[in-house]
Amino acid sequence: MGDNEKSFGNESAQELEIGDIVEWTRFDQKEESWLSYYGVLIEKKNEIRSNRLVSISRVVPLNSYITELEFFTITLRKINLDNTENS
Repeated sequence: MGDNEKSFGNESAQELEIGDIVEWTRFDQKEESWLSYYGVLIEKKNEIRSNRLVSISRVVPLNSYITELEFFTITLRKINLDNTENS
């Protein structure tokens, strides 16, 4: 792969910085709804997965016994802690 080739999720990765609080969702079949989870971004990297260069992020979840989780970066959303811009 060429150095100029962008990874899948590259644009999402550019919006995130190490130390950001991020959110991801998972479907809970018991609740029959999507639940939000939060954590701190600790690493961003590009890896080849299924013959494609993709952006991968590692996150330390808040309020969980799990030490680290790995996500496709595109599934994460940065949490803005500045509430002064609420419409």
